[in-house]
Amino acid sequence: MKVDVLTLFPEMFAALESSVIGKSFESELVKLNLINFRDFTDNKQRHVDDAPFGGGPGMLLMPQPIFSAYDTIDQSDSPRTIILDPGGKTFDQALASDLSQSEHLVFICGHYEGYDERIKSLATDEVSLGDFVLSGGELASMVMLDSIIRLIPGVLGNSDSTETESFSHYLLEYPQYTRPREFRGMQVPDILVSGDHQAIRDYQLQEAIKRTQEKRPDLYQKFMAQDTNDS
Repeated sequence: MKVDVLTLFPEMFAALESSVIGKSFESELVKLNLINFRDFTDNKQRHVDDAPFGGGPGMLLMPQPIFSAYDTIDQSDSPRTIILDPGGKTFDQALASDLSQSEHLVFICGHYEGYDERIKSLATDEVSLGDFVLSGGELASMVMLDSIIRLIPGVLGNSDSTETESFSHYLLEYPQYTRPREFRGMQVPDILVSGDHQAIRDYQLQEAIKRTQEKRPDLYQKFMAQDTNDS
């Protein structure tokens, strides 16, 4: 997968070089290209923002630097271009899975009060992480990239890991335990050390359903609707 990121702070993305995400760069499963769009300004002051027409608080990113930077990207493979926007689709595991199958992703990181509306014409996907505000799009883009890249085949050592994780089938992950079997009076459920693999799988599914119903009834309703549609 190719990933281009248009950002004013490329140094922030050094955080992605750790753990399995960093290994995906080393193995070239993912090729990350960071583009500082300040380098593409056409004014002597290298300004990338200006006051909004009609007045209002804050400053907006101007279209020229971002369009000029975007023009340097190879677009022959029709990349999915993502802009973080409060009105966008909420990012979730299903969208992460969808994006992980793309050959080429482009992220445009916003700052200040927002974008000139014309910048959004570059986007194929407008995405929101949730109902809160960040100071810039870098952290949000890194969160999304971490979630997306780990789903690419070969990135994780065990490909089954992503199939049992929370949200994979609208279920939270079942509770898990490791050694010691007893710790400060708390015991590992007997079924998990029984050696009966089918019984263990049944137990894990029921615990995942129970946990989801209790903690995330909204996800539980989606799980039940999906189960009804599949039957």
